[in-house]
Amino acid sequence: MANRMTINYEKKPCYDIVYAKDFDLLLEELQAFELAERRVAVIADTNTEKLFGEAILQILEGNCKKVILHAFPAGESHKTLSTVQDIYQRLIEEKFDRKDLLLALGGGVVGDVTGFAAATYLRGVDFVQIPTTLIAQSDSSIGGKTGVDFDGYKNMVGAFYMPKLVYMNISALKELDDRQFYAGFAEVMKHGLIKDAVFYEWLLDHMYEIHDRDLETLEEMVIRSCTVKKLVVEKDPGEKGERALLNFGHTIGHAIEKYRNFEMLHGECIALGMTAAAYISWKRNWLSMEEYYEVRDMFVPFHLPISIDQIEPEEILKLIKSDKKMEAGQIKFILLKKVGKALIDKTVTDEEILEAIREIYFSDEDCKA
Repeated sequence: MANRMTINYEKKPCYDIVYAKDFDLLLEELQAFELAERRVAVIADTNTEKLFGEAILQILEGNCKKVILHAFPAGESHKTLSTVQDIYQRLIEEKFDRKDLLLALGGGVVGDVTGFAAATYLRGVDFVQIPTTLIAQSDSSIGGKTGVDFDGYKNMVGAFYMPKLVYMNISALKELDDRQFYAGFAEVMKHGLIKDAVFYEWLLDHMYEIHDRDLETLEEMVIRSCTVKKLVVEKDPGEKGERALLNFGHTIGHAIEKYRNFEMLHGECIALGMTAAAYISWKRNWLSMEEYYEVRDMFVPFHLPISIDQIEPEEILKLIKSDKKMEAGQIKFILLKKVGKALIDKTVTDEEILEAIREIYFSDEDCKA
């Protein structure tokens, strides 16, 4: 029996998240959407195509009108309009219509790209999220944000579009390489820091089980992380207020991600951004010095960076000011009032941001010293 969670939209049930340890219940869940009468396009990247593509096709074969698998090259650099255009082209060639269904099989990039294609193909077709990475299971598959990067700027083009279902096979996390796994863990930690101090402590207490990827521990971790996101997105589905709290670490993190030309993983950059944001929170006397250093140092045992070289702080600031999170010329910065309680602040100055970037900047001069 799988665990379930219902996400509400405008105070009405919208879609379920199903937590399982395999794909055995996927067909049963999909049959609730009149699967036999629909064509199904499984959208994957080249990594998830190899790992899970055949298994998903075998589940669907003979249970829908037609099933196809469309894969695009893995990586953030392919989260673009041209990738979406290729999906449109394939759907048109295969004569998909508005009654048909897309399945997003993969991580955050696959989910965002597939969701945006679903939102815009024929003005909207149904889609299902089948997230296979930690960052997707704990964060990006929930809440209906879809979109692509444009000219290197993160998620500049997109839409809010809800899936019909999110099906999580927790055992898929065992297939991730260490770097991908721990990069996803940054978003899990974020949820504890912004909304749930008890969860944050639980993560530290279960460090060894998380390292071992114990399935029971991973399932509890993902469910608790999703619970935080559920609380936030249900209150503010269109990100007009409180949902911005989920951007903790993203203001500086996204800028670093672009500056380094996406050679670093998203979660690695977000860990750096959270460290910088916690530094500003300390300097404003909201966190004690001990709390700041604890927040910073907690990333280390999870193989996430707390310092970076090969950046120019002034250039990072320029990139921040071109981010879509700017509002009427002001930077919306997410800070910590305390561990487990974040707030939106529009008064953070350029000087504070530069000081925080320099705090995480490990220069050549530092190496010589």
